[in-house]
Amino acid sequence: MRILGVDPGSHATGYGVVERDGGALRHVAHGTLRPRGGSPELRLHQLYRMLCEVVGHHAPDAAAVERVFVAQSARSALVLGQARGVVLAALGSLALPVTEYAPAEVKQAVTGSGRADKRQVALMVRRLLGLEQLAEGDAADALAAAIGHAQAGGLRALGALSPRRRSRARSGLAALRVRRAR
Repeated sequence: MRILGVDPGSHATGYGVVERDGGALRHVAHGTLRPRGGSPELRLHQLYRMLCEVVGHHAPDAAAVERVFVAQSARSALVLGQARGVVLAALGSLALPVTEYAPAEVKQAVTGSGRADKRQVALMVRRLLGLEQLAEGDAADALAAAIGHAQAGGLRALGALSPRRRSRARSGLAALRVRRAR
């Protein structure tokens, strides 16, 4: 199963693609999409096209998108929400199944702590995927979402996790701790 992880951002959107083969995880690709343009609508359109190209090139079976956390200002939240909406619209237009995860769920699944900082997440992503160097911040977060989904997907298929069950204490990826396959 090939999974696309996406970390939406107002200026940079990270993406990461991993493949799960049984219990083994393999890195496929990662990067950061940075749309350029004079107006917000042009940047959002570029983001849409760029993400569609990533999906077309890597042909994932599913996508994991990080949910928006509370922004520092209303303007930041609005801009971030627009980018997230474009990501969901692009993935929806390609009929790609999308699962959303809170940032704390992703951090918990990859590092064992829902309060891990970006560097800790990047270090664990590097270790879990056997990368030679750290992925950039947004791409590392996207890879972490894909890794967490790869692990949760297997448990959901076995009926161990219910995608609809949402208890505040331990739901979705928060119930998991990813371990490196040997």
